[in-house]
Amino acid sequence: MLNLKLPRLSGWIVLALLLIGIVLLVAPQQVPVMIYKLALVSLAGLAGYWLDRSLFPYARPDQLMAKAWPPAGSEPPQELETDEGVIQGTLVDFNQGECTAFSAAMLRRALIVAGAMLAIGLGA
Repeated sequence: MLNLKLPRLSGWIVLALLLIGIVLLVAPQQVPVMIYKLALVSLAGLAGYWLDRSLFPYARPDQLMAKAWPPAGSEPPQELETDEGVIQGTLVDFNQGECTAFSAAMLRRALIVAGAMLAIGLGA
């Protein structure tokens, strides 16, 4: 028996393709508008990401937790450090302040990207 695992979000991909097919049947003149809006929102997400990276070059989420969880199959490091020295200590004594810094950086990036996408989506 073949155990085939579907890709993540495959149900949403099928639903999106079904809705695009319905738009093609009902109002085919709207397909270029859909493509235009999708391109604008995608570019806005990319612009928001790079805006966050340029505004906060030393508070990137990947730098705050870069070595906290090693890749699968490797030995965990005894000391956790980044170039900026945000993370120090061991896996056992990973403190709340470092987790808060990581969480704040992730939330900040999400809000900036969402704001950029919303601004373009409402303005276009």
